Amino acid sequence: PWPGPPAELVLPVRPGPRTDWFSPAALRTLTSAAYRVSPHSNRIGLRTEGPPLERASTGELPSEGMVLGAVQVPPDGRPVIFLHDHPTTGGYPVVAVVPEPALAAAAQAAAGTPLRFTPA
Repeated sequence: PWPGPPAELVLPVRPGPRTDWFSPAALRTLTSAAYRVSPHSNRIGLRTEGPPLERASTGELPSEGMVLGAVQVPPDGRPVIFLHDHPTTGGYPVVAVVPEPALAAAAQAAAGTPLRFTPA
């Protein structure tokens, strides 16, 4: 049988292509703060509730292709993990990437599930 939804979601992350767009404090926050799965999540992306990540660069990016598991940070500063039906970035920086094997649990996590990011 398949495992049920996780009681706590722990997602390993690797640095993304736009870590330089974030302050050192934001990068520490990503891997030390407690988040929760937002009820606004869907099969495109797992939205988070928790402390926002502070951007060091306020510029805009052109849309870019994204890998599965990309952790994008929209203007509200709260990370979004992109799942199998993900789009391009829409101009928001990708701070980290969750390795594909960890995404099955992310896809099943219910709203309110505690979430932590850990260095991969």
